Amino acid sequence: MNGKELLRRYIIFFFGLVFSSFGVAFTTKAGLGTSPVSAIPYSVSLVLPVLTFGQWLIVLCLIQVAVQIILLRRQAKPVEMILQVILAFGFGYFTDLSMLCLAGFQPDGYLWKVLSLLAGCVIMAFGIYLELIADVVMLSGDAFIRAIALVTGKEYGGVKVASDVIMAATGAIICLIFLGNLAGVREGTVIAALIVGNIIKFYKTRLRRMEWTLLPENRVRMAQVREEAQGAGKGSDREAIH
Repeated sequence: MNGKELLRRYIIFFFGLVFSSFGVAFTTKAGLGTSPVSAIPYSVSLVLPVLTFGQWLIVLCLIQVAVQIILLRRQAKPVEMILQVILAFGFGYFTDLSMLCLAGFQPDGYLWKVLSLLAGCVIMAFGIYLELIADVVMLSGDAFIRAIALVTGKEYGGVKVASDVIMAATGAIICLIFLGNLAGVREGTVIAALIVGNIIKFYKTRLRRMEWTLLPENRVRMAQVREEAQGAGKGSDREAIH
Protein backbone atom coordinates (compact mmCIF):
# COMPACT_ATOMS: atom_id res chain seq x y z
CA MET A 1 0.00 0.00 0.00
CA ASN A 2 1.65 3.23 -1.18
CA GLY A 3 1.47 6.59 0.56
CA LYS A 4 -1.16 8.05 -1.79
CA GLU A 5 -3.51 5.10 -1.30
CA LEU A 6 -3.01 5.18 2.47
CA LEU A 7 -3.81 8.91 2.59
CA ARG A 8 -6.95 8.33 0.51
CA ARG A 9 -8.06 5.57 2.85
CA TYR A 10 -7.57 7.75 5.95
CA ILE A 11 -9.56 10.57 4.33
CA ILE A 12 -12.43 8.15 3.61
CA PHE A 13 -12.20 6.86 7.19
CA PHE A 14 -12.34 10.44 8.49
CA PHE A 15 -15.58 11.10 6.61
CA GLY A 16 -16.89 7.78 7.87
CA LEU A 17 -16.18 8.92 11.43
CA VAL A 18 -18.03 12.19 10.80
CA PHE A 19 -21.07 10.45 9.30
CA SER A 20 -21.25 7.79 12.02
CA SER A 21 -20.97 10.46 14.75
CA PHE A 22 -23.74 12.50 13.13
CA GLY A 23 -25.83 9.35 12.81
CA VAL A 24 -25.44 8.60 16.52
CA ALA A 25 -26.49 12.17 17.35
CA PHE A 26 -29.43 12.02 14.93
CA THR A 27 -30.79 8.77 16.38
CA THR A 28 -30.39 10.20 19.88
CA LYS A 29 -32.24 13.42 19.01
CA ALA A 30 -35.13 11.36 17.64
CA GLY A 31 -36.10 10.82 21.27
CA LEU A 32 -36.70 7.08 21.06
CA GLY A 33 -33.45 5.99 22.68
CA THR A 34 -29.92 6.07 21.36
CA SER A 35 -27.99 3.30 19.58
CA PRO A 36 -26.71 0.31 21.62
CA VAL A 37 -23.08 1.41 21.20
CA SER A 38 -23.76 4.78 22.84
CA ALA A 39 -26.41 3.62 25.32
CA ILE A 40 -24.11 3.68 28.37
CA PRO A 41 -22.42 7.09 27.79
CA TYR A 42 -25.73 8.75 26.85
CA SER A 43 -27.50 7.32 29.91
CA VAL A 44 -24.62 8.38 32.18
CA SER A 45 -24.68 11.89 30.63
CA LEU A 46 -28.34 12.19 31.65
CA VAL A 47 -27.52 11.16 35.23
CA LEU A 48 -24.17 12.97 35.55
CA PRO A 49 -24.19 16.00 33.22
CA VAL A 50 -20.77 17.09 34.52
CA LEU A 51 -19.53 15.73 31.20
CA THR A 52 -21.24 15.89 27.83
CA PHE A 53 -22.55 12.91 25.88
CA GLY A 54 -19.46 12.98 23.66
CA GLN A 55 -17.09 13.25 26.63
CA TRP A 56 -18.66 10.21 28.32
CA LEU A 57 -18.33 8.45 24.97
CA ILE A 58 -14.60 9.22 25.05
CA VAL A 59 -14.38 7.78 28.60
CA LEU A 60 -16.04 4.55 27.41
CA CYS A 61 -13.69 4.30 24.42
CA LEU A 62 -10.62 4.78 26.64
CA ILE A 63 -11.88 2.05 28.99
CA GLN A 64 -12.29 -0.25 25.99
CA VAL A 65 -8.71 0.46 24.91
CA ALA A 66 -7.45 -0.29 28.44
CA VAL A 67 -9.36 -3.59 28.54
CA GLN A 68 -7.88 -4.57 25.17
CA ILE A 69 -4.36 -4.01 26.50
CA ILE A 70 -5.15 -6.17 29.55
CA LEU A 71 -6.70 -8.96 27.47
CA LEU A 72 -4.22 -9.01 24.61
CA ARG A 73 -1.06 -8.27 26.64
CA ARG A 74 1.89 -8.74 24.28
CA GLN A 75 -0.44 -9.13 21.30
CA ALA A 76 -1.64 -5.55 21.75
CA LYS A 77 -0.05 -3.35 19.10
CA PRO A 78 1.09 0.01 20.56
CA VAL A 79 0.49 1.96 17.33
CA GLU A 80 -3.03 0.56 17.00
CA MET A 81 -3.82 1.41 20.63
CA ILE A 82 -2.56 4.98 20.16
CA LEU A 83 -4.67 5.40 17.02
CA GLN A 84 -7.73 4.13 18.89
CA VAL A 85 -7.15 6.70 21.63
CA ILE A 86 -6.89 9.49 19.04
CA LEU A 87 -10.04 8.26 17.31
CA ALA A 88 -11.86 8.10 20.66
CA PHE A 89 -11.39 11.85 21.11
CA GLY A 90 -12.40 12.44 17.48
CA PHE A 91 -15.54 10.32 17.81
CA GLY A 92 -16.56 12.05 21.04
CA TYR A 93 -15.83 15.53 19.67
CA PHE A 94 -17.80 14.97 16.45
CA THR A 95 -20.70 13.49 18.42
CA ASP A 96 -20.87 16.59 20.62
CA LEU A 97 -20.53 18.84 17.57
CA SER A 98 -23.36 16.96 15.86
CA MET A 99 -25.54 17.26 18.97
CA LEU A 100 -24.83 21.00 18.96
CA CYS A 101 -25.75 21.31 15.29
CA LEU A 102 -29.00 19.45 16.01
CA ALA A 103 -29.78 21.43 19.17
CA GLY A 104 -32.95 22.89 17.65
CA PHE A 105 -34.05 19.59 16.13
CA GLN A 106 -37.00 18.24 18.16
CA PRO A 107 -39.30 16.02 16.07
CA ASP A 108 -42.94 16.30 17.14
CA GLY A 109 -45.24 13.28 17.08
CA TYR A 110 -44.32 9.62 17.19
CA LEU A 111 -44.26 9.20 13.39
CA TRP A 112 -41.68 11.97 12.96
CA LYS A 113 -39.63 10.49 15.78
CA VAL A 114 -39.59 7.09 14.05
CA LEU A 115 -38.69 8.65 10.68
CA SER A 116 -35.90 10.64 12.35
CA LEU A 117 -34.60 7.49 14.00
CA LEU A 118 -34.57 5.65 10.66
CA ALA A 119 -32.78 8.58 9.01
CA GLY A 120 -30.18 8.50 11.77
CA CYS A 121 -29.66 4.76 11.27
CA VAL A 122 -29.16 5.29 7.51
CA ILE A 123 -26.58 8.03 8.18
CA MET A 124 -24.78 6.02 10.87
CA ALA A 125 -24.68 2.90 8.68
CA PHE A 126 -23.17 4.91 5.81
CA GLY A 127 -20.44 6.18 8.12
CA ILE A 128 -19.64 2.67 9.32
CA TYR A 129 -19.63 1.49 5.69
CA LEU A 130 -17.02 4.13 4.80
CA GLU A 131 -14.90 3.07 7.78
CA LEU A 132 -15.10 -0.56 6.65
CA ILE A 133 -14.08 0.04 3.03
CA ALA A 134 -11.24 2.33 4.18
CA ASP A 135 -9.86 -0.64 6.14
CA VAL A 136 -7.09 1.23 7.97
CA VAL A 137 -7.99 1.14 11.67
CA MET A 138 -10.85 0.07 13.95
CA LEU A 139 -12.71 2.19 16.46
CA SER A 140 -12.17 1.08 20.05
CA GLY A 141 -15.67 -0.43 20.33
CA ASP A 142 -15.13 -2.77 17.37
CA ALA A 143 -11.55 -3.56 18.37
CA PHE A 144 -12.76 -4.30 21.92
CA ILE A 145 -15.20 -6.88 20.54
CA ARG A 146 -12.49 -8.35 18.31
CA ALA A 147 -10.18 -8.73 21.33
CA ILE A 148 -12.84 -10.57 23.35
CA ALA A 149 -13.56 -12.85 20.37
CA LEU A 150 -9.85 -13.58 20.00
CA VAL A 151 -9.30 -14.37 23.69
CA THR A 152 -12.48 -16.44 24.12
CA GLY A 153 -12.32 -18.15 20.75
CA LYS A 154 -15.89 -17.06 19.99
CA GLU A 155 -17.19 -15.78 16.64
CA TYR A 156 -17.01 -11.99 16.19
CA GLY A 157 -20.67 -11.71 15.18
CA GLY A 158 -21.86 -13.52 18.29
CA VAL A 159 -19.70 -11.39 20.57
CA LYS A 160 -20.98 -8.25 18.79
CA VAL A 161 -24.61 -9.19 19.47
CA ALA A 162 -23.84 -10.01 23.11
CA SER A 163 -21.97 -6.71 23.50
CA ASP A 164 -24.88 -4.70 22.07
CA VAL A 165 -27.34 -6.44 24.41
CA ILE A 166 -25.12 -5.82 27.46
CA MET A 167 -24.55 -2.17 26.51
CA ALA A 168 -28.26 -1.53 26.01
CA ALA A 169 -29.24 -3.40 29.18
CA THR A 170 -26.65 -1.51 31.24
CA GLY A 171 -27.86 1.81 29.87
CA ALA A 172 -31.45 0.86 30.69
CA ILE A 173 -30.54 -0.14 34.25
CA ILE A 174 -28.71 3.15 34.81
CA CYS A 175 -31.74 5.13 33.62
CA LEU A 176 -34.21 3.09 35.68
CA ILE A 177 -32.18 3.33 38.89
CA PHE A 178 -31.26 7.01 38.73
CA LEU A 179 -34.00 8.55 36.54
CA GLY A 180 -36.93 6.21 37.08
CA ASN A 181 -37.53 5.90 33.33
CA LEU A 182 -35.97 4.62 30.10
CA ALA A 183 -34.95 7.99 28.65
CA GLY A 184 -31.71 6.70 27.14
CA VAL A 185 -32.76 3.22 26.05
CA ARG A 186 -36.09 2.66 24.33
CA GLU A 187 -37.59 0.97 21.28
CA GLY A 188 -35.28 3.03 19.06
CA THR A 189 -32.29 1.27 20.60
CA VAL A 190 -33.71 -2.10 19.57
CA ILE A 191 -34.61 -0.86 16.08
CA ALA A 192 -31.09 0.50 15.55
CA ALA A 193 -29.57 -2.79 16.71
CA LEU A 194 -31.72 -4.72 14.23
CA ILE A 195 -31.42 -2.61 11.08
CA VAL A 196 -28.02 -0.85 11.03
CA GLY A 197 -26.14 -4.04 10.15
CA ASN A 198 -28.59 -4.82 7.33
CA ILE A 199 -28.28 -1.29 5.94
CA ILE A 200 -24.48 -1.69 5.89
CA LYS A 201 -24.91 -4.93 3.92
CA PHE A 202 -27.16 -3.04 1.48
CA TYR A 203 -24.50 -0.36 1.01
CA LYS A 204 -21.83 -3.00 0.40
CA THR A 205 -23.92 -4.49 -2.38
CA ARG A 206 -25.38 -1.36 -3.98
CA LEU A 207 -22.45 1.04 -3.61
CA ARG A 208 -19.80 -1.23 -5.09
CA ARG A 209 -19.14 1.16 -7.98
CA MET A 210 -18.63 4.06 -5.59
CA GLU A 211 -16.19 1.96 -3.55
CA TRP A 212 -14.23 1.01 -6.66
CA THR A 213 -14.17 4.64 -7.81
CA LEU A 214 -12.83 5.84 -4.45
CA LEU A 215 -10.58 2.82 -3.92
CA PRO A 216 -9.82 1.05 -7.23
CA GLU A 217 -7.35 -1.14 -5.32
CA ASN A 218 -10.31 -2.85 -3.61
CA ARG A 219 -11.61 -3.98 -7.00
CA VAL A 220 -8.25 -5.45 -7.92
CA ARG A 221 -7.99 -7.27 -4.59
CA MET A 222 -11.51 -8.65 -4.92
CA ALA A 223 -10.67 -9.98 -8.38
CA GLN A 224 -7.53 -11.63 -7.00
CA VAL A 225 -9.50 -13.25 -4.17
CA ARG A 226 -12.05 -14.60 -6.67
CA GLU A 227 -9.32 -16.01 -8.89
CA GLU A 228 -7.67 -17.71 -5.92
CA ALA A 229 -11.02 -19.13 -4.80
CA GLN A 230 -11.76 -20.42 -8.30
CA GLY A 231 -8.28 -21.93 -8.51
CA ALA A 232 -8.74 -23.66 -5.18
CA GLY A 233 -12.14 -24.95 -6.32
CA LYS A 234 -10.70 -26.40 -9.52
CA GLY A 235 -7.91 -28.04 -7.53
CA SER A 236 -10.45 -29.66 -5.21
CA ASP A 237 -12.45 -30.92 -8.20
CA ARG A 238 -9.35 -32.52 -9.70
CA GLU A 239 -8.48 -34.22 -6.44
CA ALA A 240 -12.03 -35.52 -6.18
CA ILE A 241 -11.85 -36.95 -9.73
CA HIS A 242 -8.54 -38.72 -9.02
